[in-house]
Amino acid sequence: MSIKIKKGCIVMLTTNIKYMDIKEFLDEGYLREVNRQFFHPLGLALEVLIDEDDKHTISGIWDYREDPEGMLFGDDLYDDEEKLQKALKIKKDRDDKIHYRHVNLGYGVQFEDKIENTS
Repeated sequence: MSIKIKKGCIVMLTTNIKYMDIKEFLDEGYLREVNRQFFHPLGLALEVLIDEDDKHTISGIWDYREDPEGMLFGDDLYDDEEKLQKALKIKKDRDDKIHYRHVNLGYGVQFEDKIENTS
C-alpha cells in the first residue's frame, strides 16, 4: 500500500480495498439517500451515469450551491413503497453502525465533537 497527501487529505493507494458496485449503490438506494441527506441541502447532487451497455459510473456532482434552498426531490419521493423500505433499511444500518461506534470508539462520526463545538 502506498500513501500520498493531496491537499490535506490522505489518499491511500492499494489493491486491497473492497468496492461496492455502482449499480448496487444506485439500486439499493444509497445514491438517493446520500443526495437527500448530505448533498441536496448543500445545493449539490452526486450523479450516476448509466450508458447504453448498462455500465454505471459516478460521473459528476451537480452544483447549485448558489440556490438558498439547495436541491429538492419531489414531495412524492417515498410514495413508492420500495424506495421507502430501502431508505428505512439504510437508516437502520446507519443507526446500528453509529451505535456500535459510540460503544466501541467513543464517537459515532469522527471529529464530530470538534466540528459541532466550534463557533
